[in-house]
Amino acid sequence: MNMEKYLFGPVHSRRLGRSLGIDLIPYKTCSLNCVYCECGRTTELITVRKEYVPTEAVLAEINRYLSQQPQLDYVTFAGSGEPTLHSRIGEVVRFIKTNFPAYRVALLTNSTLLHLAELRAELQAVDLLLPSLDAPSEEIFQQINRPAAGIHLQDMIEGLIAFRQNYSGLIWLEIFIMPGLNDSEAAIKEFRKLVHRIKPDLVQLNTLDRPGAEQWVQPATRDQLIAIAAQFDCPGEIIARFQAGIKITAAENEVENTLLRIIKRRPSTVADLAETLGLAPQEIHKHLEVLVKRRQAYASTVEQRVFFRGYQ
Repeated sequence: MNMEKYLFGPVHSRRLGRSLGIDLIPYKTCSLNCVYCECGRTTELITVRKEYVPTEAVLAEINRYLSQQPQLDYVTFAGSGEPTLHSRIGEVVRFIKTNFPAYRVALLTNSTLLHLAELRAELQAVDLLLPSLDAPSEEIFQQINRPAAGIHLQDMIEGLIAFRQNYSGLIWLEIFIMPGLNDSEAAIKEFRKLVHRIKPDLVQLNTLDRPGAEQWVQPATRDQLIAIAAQFDCPGEIIARFQAGIKITAAENEVENTLLRIIKRRPSTVADLAETLGLAPQEIHKHLEVLVKRRQAYASTVEQRVFFRGYQ
């Protein structure tokens, strides 16, 4: 199990299989403050692109780890902020594709900076882009995503359309459905129009699964998502909780540090962590108790499910 500073995992992702994460942004540094974000409210709401972490240190970690030829489905730019804010992300992508071409690279992004031509150029070597689009109108965008000053929905849409025109990789567009905000008949009709213009390879519908930034956020039902998915012209799927898959083992003396790195980035249940690490739930619970006693982690209950988070 990886114990680097800027890499995390591998974890078993419900969308990407066995995924090694790269985190280029300090905790909750983002251009959006989404009401549903599992990492909590954004503390640094910003649009400035700069070198937030030392790129050379990131490249050194990637080189050390991938030189061991681990079994991975994807190397994924993700974490607890917006990866494209890092001004040298393109260099990191090129480093991986040049030195470790066997590995596929994925990028999770909130789409807010894709209107920048230089960023679109930097990301051409990415194999899979997973952008978000949660609103069909500026009013709903402000309600759900609460953007930084200067970020507008129309710019995001035009950026996605422009990226698709010159990009040969895959685009899986994620839409986060929030009942009462973006699930009306009119909203879905507008989403259909936008999807037709953006031309993603796949539409992935998501809804609340873990504690959001705001307590009032509620999930859509599976039946609602099925009905919405059926209305798109391109292939669509519902992102469910990840199922049993490849087990990832961790050495005994690394388990607590590994757990802490995971729950600092996303709230997780004992079952989630057991599946990710390939350990018995009782073993996971024992280590979580240690972290809670050390005041490194805490538990919260949402709809009768207990989630563990790491203190930042």
